Amino acid sequence: MDVSDHGGPAAAIVLAAGSGRRLGGVSKAFLPLAGRPLLDRALAAVLTPAEIATAVVVAPPARLDDARAVAAPYPKVTAVIAGGAERQDSVAAGLGVTGEADWVLVHDAARPLASPALVRRVLLAARETGAATAGLAARDTIKVASAGTVTETLERGSIWLTQTPQAFRRPLLLEAHARAAARGLRATDDAALVEAMGGAVRVVEGETTNLKITTAEDLAIAEALLRGGAPEDRRTGLGYDAHRLVPGRPLRLGGVAIPYERGLIGHSDADAVLHAIIDGLLGAAGLPDIGQQFPPEDPAFAGADSRDLLARAVERVRAGGFVPLAADVVIVAEAPRLAAHLPAMRRAIAEGLAVPEGAVGLKATTTDGLGAIGRGEGIAAQAVVTIRRQR
Repeated sequence: MDVSDHGGPAAAIVLAAGSGRRLGGVSKAFLPLAGRPLLDRALAAVLTPAEIATAVVVAPPARLDDARAVAAPYPKVTAVIAGGAERQDSVAAGLGVTGEADWVLVHDAARPLASPALVRRVLLAARETGAATAGLAARDTIKVASAGTVTETLERGSIWLTQTPQAFRRPLLLEAHARAAARGLRATDDAALVEAMGGAVRVVEGETTNLKITTAEDLAIAEALLRGGAPEDRRTGLGYDAHRLVPGRPLRLGGVAIPYERGLIGHSDADAVLHAIIDGLLGAAGLPDIGQQFPPEDPAFAGADSRDLLARAVERVRAGGFVPLAADVVIVAEAPRLAAHLPAMRRAIAEGLAVPEGAVGLKATTTDGLGAIGRGEGIAAQAVVTIRRQR
């Protein structure tokens, strides 16, 4: 079936019903990780992409109130339900309350460090093929052993270590679960159920930091990742941008359309906020500035969406061995008033940088009528961006 042009609403199922046997029998989704429950961090990543319209949390029957408390700040969460005896049962329960969604994304709360960018990549890949999973190509030699003795060495080039999120056309996943139930088939992930009925599942490059919390050691590693490593592994850059306001142009700031009678003039969409972030990001990595990366005289960037420019800048920073860690932005504008738009901007910036929303600081101020910006002639933005070395 050709699904390449098929959008439609997507629902997320976030699985938090695991028993945590190797963590002493605690409900690991509620364990604190740098001060926040694993479930909270997983929800923040899954619900950041705009493509995810709703979500259901599947939790242990005895922890439903705790799950509701964690999910309360997330309006996209429309249901918190009890899970089943095994993971497969919990997903089936979640599927039953995904409403009219055309697409379903399944993610484990035990993977709290997945980025919003990974969630979006997996969902978009599924929309092209019908089913997709995150995964990492095996780096080590893989051996099969029985009773402590190697019986076979597998070809490493074809081995992928599967992660979540996974995403599917909802009717396809419903059929896969129904067939598995009829056959008594049990699997450790939903992609395997789709494969068992002959469906094709695309593999999307996952993230090494998207580890699954199974043991106390995993939790310690995740804590270390969130701390960002040693100070010498971090760099900070400063970015600044300003554009004039003119009639007849749409106004975009922080990747969000702002209703106003004037917009910023520039070769691209003139999003001063994202341009400042891009320059801070590039500066932190020691790369040439935005004007050299995306020259204003190059027709390829005429009217460019600055979200795309940010994505390219992040790719170039990653190629240099770094990943974004945090950003702090100040917008200076006499008008329009921006307070109501800051949450949407923060979400868009977090998605573009592939960091949690909590890692993005954003505020708007005025100059109290001083200077060109005080006279309403333009808008400026200043950004401080921190990156860390990839491990």
